[in-house]
Amino acid sequence: MKKWIAPQRPIEYAKQSLIKAILDGTFPPDSTFPGERDLATRLGITRPTLREALRCLESDGWLTIQQGKSTKVNNFRIDGGLNVLGALVQYNQDIPPDFIPNLLEVRLALAPAYTSAAVVSAAAKVVGYLSVYSGLDDTPEAFSKFDWGLHHLLTVASNNYVYTLILNGFSGFYEHMAQRYFIPSEARDLSRNFYATLMEAAINGDALEAERLTRVVMHKSIILWKKQTRI
Repeated sequence: MKKWIAPQRPIEYAKQSLIKAILDGTFPPDSTFPGERDLATRLGITRPTLREALRCLESDGWLTIQQGKSTKVNNFRIDGGLNVLGALVQYNQDIPPDFIPNLLEVRLALAPAYTSAAVVSAAAKVVGYLSVYSGLDDTPEAFSKFDWGLHHLLTVASNNYVYTLILNGFSGFYEHMAQRYFIPSEARDLSRNFYATLMEAAINGDALEAERLTRVVMHKSIILWKKQTRI
């Protein structure tokens, strides 16, 4: 294993370096880290700093510190918490290939509920936002920005801030991946039709129809993503 460059913020540097090493397969699940002295030397940090970094990673579910034994790398898919999810977004170049489809499946489960709630509590705001969709530039960048703004508004308008907190955790990552998703005109056409029909449902105050429309488009978006990436 290579020796990392000396850090400016030792604990954060150690945490980030070790997370990257787990994600890129240097230390796969069920493997163990080298001894504390060796690992600290490779990272260019002190052993107390390494111990603090390891404790932080253990609390997030990345690993298990075993007294008298080597530190064990956990299966983060099973043992990780919300901070692991945030790290997967931050280090998206090393994310597992099934992460995006799984994330879209979660959106399929959540989006219909918060869209329905938004129409119940703030239909006029939903209509107001959607009213400009027809003027969008026909580009992936324009659609990704608009789509992010729509879902952010829907989560806020749902009056359940947990939806917003979850969505905010993917802010930059969402737009980055959405720009890739919206490259084919088929994806932009699908969303354009969704915006039109969702606006009509919001005008009518029809929360059940808004929920149905969202579920349908979320499901189709998963199919389109898999088609693009050949998953």
